[in-house]
Amino acid sequence: MQTVLIVIHLMIVLALVGVVLIQRSEGGGLGVGGGSGFMSARGTANALTRTTAILATLFFITSLGLGLLARYEAKPTDILDRIPAGTAVPGGNVLDQLPGAAPATTPAPATNGAAAPAAPKADPNAVPTGN
Repeated sequence: MQTVLIVIHLMIVLALVGVVLIQRSEGGGLGVGGGSGFMSARGTANALTRTTAILATLFFITSLGLGLLARYEAKPTDILDRIPAGTAVPGGNVLDQLPGAAPATTPAPATNGAAAPAAPKADPNAVPTGN
């Protein structure tokens, strides 16, 4: 139902944009060089004004409909509700606990007998880079 309403809404939007663009503004707008209109100036203005009002009303109605469908049709879900209670990944964060997430990995210690190089001393004024 929501997909059908979205398609109708998009058709209304395109029609509304088209109707607004072909209207003559007080300064001329896209109607510059007029005189070659398909109807008289007064008849065109009345028809386009009426069409714009109808399309704007339909746009408003479909927008409200989409908002109501989004609110009441589907049950709202929260990503944090999918995390089983009591499961904690040491050194990880909440997103690592979601189903299908890659497990948090820690670097393996060196096993070749050589001492690992000492970590450089952190500068307290440095900007963190995420590495």
